[in-house]
Amino acid sequence: MVLGIISLMTSIVFVGGLLGGIGLILGIVGLKTTKRTGIGRGKAITGVVTSSIAIVVSILVALFMVWYANKTQECYQPESIQQYKQCVHQQLTGD
Repeated sequence: MVLGIISLMTSIVFVGGLLGGIGLILGIVGLKTTKRTGIGRGKAITGVVTSSIAIVVSILVALFMVWYANKTQECYQPESIQQYKQCVHQQLTGD
């Protein structure tokens, strides 16, 4: 559960996807263990759900970053931050 929550909080910086994968595996193992012991089912489910969400968020962030980089690739050699902002605005809005 803790690993799932941490992975969800760090999914924006891609670390969450890796931690989410580990958390998902541990959550599934925890669910199998709870069938035998009957203890901790809620925590295992929370871990599986939060880890799954973290993986999805990490994938979406990665796709957004690829899209953004592709859309603004002409703006990577600016003279100033203002010129970069203007170039990005033009690329994204089509002005």
